[in-house]
Amino acid sequence: MVAQDYTYMCSAPGQKLLAEAVKEHKLTGVVVTACSPQLHEPTFRGAAARAGLNPFCCEMANVREQCSWVTKNGDSATQKAKRLIAAAVKRVLLHEPLDAKDVPINPDTLIVGAGIAGIEAALKIAGAGRTVHLVEREPTIGGQMTNFDKTFPTLDCAACILTPKMVSVAQNPNIRLRTYAEVESVSGYVGNFKVRIRKKARYVDLDKCTGCGACWDKCLGMRIPSNRVIRKGDTVINQTGGE
Repeated sequence: MVAQDYTYMCSAPGQKLLAEAVKEHKLTGVVVTACSPQLHEPTFRGAAARAGLNPFCCEMANVREQCSWVTKNGDSATQKAKRLIAAAVKRVLLHEPLDAKDVPINPDTLIVGAGIAGIEAALKIAGAGRTVHLVEREPTIGGQMTNFDKTFPTLDCAACILTPKMVSVAQNPNIRLRTYAEVESVSGYVGNFKVRIRKKARYVDLDKCTGCGACWDKCLGMRIPSNRVIRKGDTVINQTGGE
């Protein structure tokens, strides 16, 4: 076992020091006591790999964010640092060499919810040439923004913003729009997910439907009011304009 100290371990000289130690002492594992693995674990793994050591046999002990930076008590921080280092040493003894490999992935993207956020995300990803599956549980897209008149803070017309985007979603060849549907299950892993989507029955032939609404009064699943009622304060105005 070899222990060395260097102030800036992530610098080029520090990485060189690590690589030289691996080669000289024929080390089978390395523990770097420094900052968060999220910040520099790839750096030290790369240095270990360049020295001929499997990069997955490199372990980090975070004695900065999780130790020295969270207390003003130096003695307590030192004791904690010792325990973190001891744990890292015991852990690296159990590491086994791993090999990175390339696997095929499915680059398609699934977006759940076709409100303004889902629509915008779908258009951006589809614009980059990727296939997008946009799932919306309601019969139409647009979400809550379809109920708005103005948008904050500019007070722009909500429909003027939303409607062109809705049309773009329907016309974009890279977007597979699935309305009146819900995600039932998701399995698999990153790059190879499997998603089960349940599409609700519409009882309408979408290839023939023009959206004219002539079938509404015959539909047993919904009730259409016989006349239009507009309320303005205590005044009630019916469809014919009488009060």
